[in-house]
Amino acid sequence: MNPTQLTAAHRSLPFGTKVLVTNKRNGRSVIVRINDRGPFIRGRVLDVSRAAAADIGMIGSGTANVCYQIVTANRGSAPDA
Repeated sequence: MNPTQLTAAHRSLPFGTKVLVTNKRNGRSVIVRINDRGPFIRGRVLDVSRAAAADIGMIGSGTANVCYQIVTANRGSAPDA
């Protein structure tokens, strides 16, 4: 995952899917593109890039309670290299 891009990892969403992620604590949102698999830590649903984390104000905490909504689904595409 490129830390400067607005990307995220999800266990099962198709690569290329765009997701609106909102930090529940401060209401800040960002649209990310799924380009990786994970996270593999119990209780976590998304793993966002550093750029996306900065946009929603979670750099200091490292984790945040978020909600997410699929904006556009992409079926069967490979991740960007």
